[in-house]
Amino acid sequence: MERPNWAPGDIDLERPSVARVYDYWLGGAHNFAADRVVAQKTLETMPELRGVVLNHRAFLRRAVRYLLGRGVRQFLDLGSGIPTVGNVHEIAQAADPGARVVYVDVDPVAVAHSRSLLGGNDHVSVLQADVRDWAGVLASDEVDKQLDFDEPVAVLMIALLHFVPDEEDPWGIIGGYRDRLSPGSFLALSHPGYESDEETEASRQARKIYDRDVVRTTFRDPTEISRFFGGFSLVEPGVVRVPAWHPESPADVEVAGRSFPGFAAIGRKA
Repeated sequence: MERPNWAPGDIDLERPSVARVYDYWLGGAHNFAADRVVAQKTLETMPELRGVVLNHRAFLRRAVRYLLGRGVRQFLDLGSGIPTVGNVHEIAQAADPGARVVYVDVDPVAVAHSRSLLGGNDHVSVLQADVRDWAGVLASDEVDKQLDFDEPVAVLMIALLHFVPDEEDPWGIIGGYRDRLSPGSFLALSHPGYESDEETEASRQARKIYDRDVVRTTFRDPTEISRFFGGFSLVEPGVVRVPAWHPESPADVEVAGRSFPGFAAIGRKA
């Protein structure tokens, strides 16, 4: 296929990527045919998947507003993806133009578009890095420029950790970030998963397609997700279905919240 003028020259157009498949589900335009094929296959198997993805994005917006209300003005958005409406800096800087954000993603398209979008915004930096390399991320010039770890920082992991299997020690990765944070800092995360024996056949088939064609995923239950908050105190209401975390309408809880395939929570470092 012809390479779009926005695509970095060193990426494989035939290999689907996490960020670009997600961009397609969100209704974005920065994806390739290979991304669209696998994204559409999963949607045909599990049509509600697009709504699931949009709910994770909505949780990000609610989480940032909550954290702003708790006085946080610094954000480290890990696995930030391709820019779309309602990015962290847009929400944070609408409340305080001095709010600072570092976006981190390994996908070159996500990074290129983030840098293009944010040119001239001195309070936002974009880092291309693997978020599993917490030491490298924290030692980067981008983080050093924007974030003062003597003050509260919010670490955001939205729909991210299901890409990190148990054998890669996601708890240790979180611990690396946590140990750098000052008291009063926060961890906000959302994570696909179910209670035991709750997953539908449609979900299993969609995961099979995604795991084969993009990358392997690990779904976790609320108990496993709670373990990510070691060293943090969960804020109310704890680990709940994504739409049920500080919902914007009763319908979020009454309809989507009862069986939603994913959970969310925020924790505060004492």
